[in-house]
Amino acid sequence: MAGIIGRKIGMSSFFSKEGKSIPCTIIEAGPCIVTQIKSHDNDGYSAIQLGYGDKKINKITKPELGHAKKANTTGKKVYVEFDNNYTITDDQGQVISLDPKLGDVINVDLFKEGEFVDVSSNSKGKGFQGVVKRHGFKGVGDATHGQHNRMRAPGSIGAASYPARVFKGMRMAGRMGGKRVTVKNLQVLQVIKEKNVIVLKGSVPGPNNVYLNITN
Repeated sequence: MAGIIGRKIGMSSFFSKEGKSIPCTIIEAGPCIVTQIKSHDNDGYSAIQLGYGDKKINKITKPELGHAKKANTTGKKVYVEFDNNYTITDDQGQVISLDPKLGDVINVDLFKEGEFVDVSSNSKGKGFQGVVKRHGFKGVGDATHGQHNRMRAPGSIGAASYPARVFKGMRMAGRMGGKRVTVKNLQVLQVIKEKNVIVLKGSVPGPNNVYLNITN
């Protein structure tokens, strides 16, 4: 398992060899710097911390600057921890352990075309929404006309004098989106190493320029 930090550039179309148009997402993945290696002896668990995106020098705090200097780099915009199990599979199907060290650079060549990855990021916040948009309620008999005061209402939410309260988790109106979402098994359509770009089949959570975690 290996991971990298990326930034969503936007969506486009990818044309297969058969001429079929496939919706895809273009992601700038890396280069990421190994800023810390955590071990069971020092931290109680094993992990690798990656940093992505250079931060302006006037926005870097002194503790962060000292942390970055240990890896011979500058302050980063995003820091993410991944499992310390960086392995890749070559063209012959052999599993190769990368064993990254402090200060190493992790690039998009971590992935290859045809494999499947998981992408995690924060979804778009949609504010306070009603039950129709938030939970897919359809109203009275799926009607589109009539029942003007009940069609899009949530209906009954409580019981009688017992329990005399609304149970937690009831599907009601409320804030929608803005949560951590993971989309699994997105196929890698193309890897452009010279531009640190990876093209994934389908969509990923969040708006353009959102930071993503990509793992295989």
